[in-house]
Amino acid sequence: MTRRSLFIFAIAACVFGLLPLPAYWVTLGNYIGLYAIVALGLVLLTGVGGLTSFGQAAFVGLGAYATAYLSTSAGLSPWLGLVAGLAITAISALFIGAIMLRLSGHYLPLGTIAWGLSLYYLFGNMESLGKHDGIAGIPPLTLFGLDLGSGKSMYFLIWLVLLVAVVLLRNLLNSRSGRAIRALKGGGVMAEAMGVNTAAMKIRIFVIAALLACVSGWLYAHLQRAVNPSPFGLNAGIEYLFMAVIGGAGYLWGAILGAAVLTILKDQLQSYLPALLGSNGNFEIIVFGVLMVILLQHARNGIWPFIAARLPQHRDAVAPDTAAPLARRARAVAGYPLLVIDKVRKQFGGLVAVNDMSFTVHGGEIVGLIGPNGAGKSTMFNLVTGVLPATSGEVRLRQGEELVRIDSLPSRRIVQLGVGRTFQHVHLLPEMTVL
Repeated sequence: MTRRSLFIFAIAACVFGLLPLPAYWVTLGNYIGLYAIVALGLVLLTGVGGLTSFGQAAFVGLGAYATAYLSTSAGLSPWLGLVAGLAITAISALFIGAIMLRLSGHYLPLGTIAWGLSLYYLFGNMESLGKHDGIAGIPPLTLFGLDLGSGKSMYFLIWLVLLVAVVLLRNLLNSRSGRAIRALKGGGVMAEAMGVNTAAMKIRIFVIAALLACVSGWLYAHLQRAVNPSPFGLNAGIEYLFMAVIGGAGYLWGAILGAAVLTILKDQLQSYLPALLGSNGNFEIIVFGVLMVILLQHARNGIWPFIAARLPQHRDAVAPDTAAPLARRARAVAGYPLLVIDKVRKQFGGLVAVNDMSFTVHGGEIVGLIGPNGAGKSTMFNLVTGVLPATSGEVRLRQGEELVRIDSLPSRRIVQLGVGRTFQHVHLLPEMTVL
């Protein structure tokens, strides 16, 4: 994603809003923008970070209901409703993320489904939120005295928010933190071995995705001027994830393209299929599912990567002729003990994988561990680098004039102290370049 492409995108969005289009197309553009904001969060969370969530619609609902309640029952400004919604969403995401992100495999998606369902039924059963009838009479937004009550004026605000979100996520993913986020998809052990705090990074991207969904819900509430639980159910959560996957889960442009394709396709199917097949069943769901399967068979990674692979590639950055040398650590004094392994033992139940092993690495030495398969060599490396906790014994590393115990530290702290590692089976990140 280049600055040029961002500029073209901004100009195209403005031109579309300024054209004398029917209200139908403006409304469609509004919904595409709202859905794309949520899908952007899922690109970060699922496409880049590798964490699947079906519960984003619940965060959309938090943003919508927070501003709806405060601007009607309490009579507060909608902008205060945005602040309150973001605060509630951040606290909820931190709490839910701290619990759910410990899960792995299919348990994490199941956990987000439970979260989405619980919020849906909470919205529908609270008397103060109007139960399933919801809240009506939400006031329109005003910005610097300008009334944003019309669909066209909301269009510019929605797409401005979308553009800002794209720029911020682009900058995040191109930063050091962004490279750490991309490393999450390759597995926690490898990321921790490179010094990444994987638990904190997972919670961070979970909160960012939730906040984007909250902003979308806030805009939705003031666009519709009424809210009820229906748009925030499990089906909506699945559709948001579909948008990110179909557009290209690892690409920011894919979120916008996926939201546009899904929204337009769903609208057209609901318009034409009842006339062709009758209105006795939800045929659009069947046809929609078949079309999505066909689409993903031909564009497995999503529509945007399929298109981008056929476009000429432009490289904005040019490598400099010379580069300043990196700072180097002081060489260890030859003969000084640098790493001391003292009677380290590792048991898995009744199986002893490493049996009271001791050795010392001195400055200037290259030490190798030699043994047959199953002797415990890889387990020993895992104990030294903090991947596995030792059952007993000590691992000490020289820090200045002292040998400091490191066997209780996590991998990310040990690598920061200067103990790096490679893996027996190569771990690569295909989406990232060497540099």
